[in-house]
Amino acid sequence: MAGDWIDVSVPLHSGMVHWPDNPPVLIERALDMSRGDAANVSKISMGVHTGTHMDAPVHFFPGGKGIDTMPLTAVIGQARVIEIADPESIKSGELRPHQIQAGERILLKTRNSSRCWQTDDFVKDFVYISAEAAQYLAEQKVQAVGVDYLSVGGFFKDGAATHHALLGAGIWIIEGLNLANVQPGLVELICLPIKIVGSDGAPARAILRPLS
Repeated sequence: MAGDWIDVSVPLHSGMVHWPDNPPVLIERALDMSRGDAANVSKISMGVHTGTHMDAPVHFFPGGKGIDTMPLTAVIGQARVIEIADPESIKSGELRPHQIQAGERILLKTRNSSRCWQTDDFVKDFVYISAEAAQYLAEQKVQAVGVDYLSVGGFFKDGAATHHALLGAGIWIIEGLNLANVQPGLVELICLPIKIVGSDGAPARAILRPLS
């Protein structure tokens, strides 16, 4: 029996945390009824790799596929939430006992979910996927990987290498999840990025439903 749907997306708001060299988030009213306009109309300015979002191959591979080419089956269907104990990085040694299979959608829950989303300041020492763990996931031929902060790769280490390993293997990346209220195990996943033509990424809404 399936449980209730859980929204694992991070709410967007002006001034929220973003990758240090990416554009800040600004959401404001372009038209406002309180100023005499006929309707309220908001405008938003932000980088596409902010909050809950997805990466496309062109993010690290010039000429690669854009987010608009993503097959819906990559991020709709059964997924598995794996809880990671390592406070530094996700390593293959912690993944191997889970016997990850080809075609799986893997969501990695770390201490990021309960720690990093509590502040609008960028947390540099977030738990990331090590380059060797990324290579392991690529070898297992998973179709999607999700993490619970702004990058699959680290800030100080394995930033580009982890992205290259995953995106180069055709794995679609979900970043910026908040899995604090999700237990490890099988879930039903729906994650839909905005369809931006040729884009290297896009904001997304992600929801999960635990499967018993």
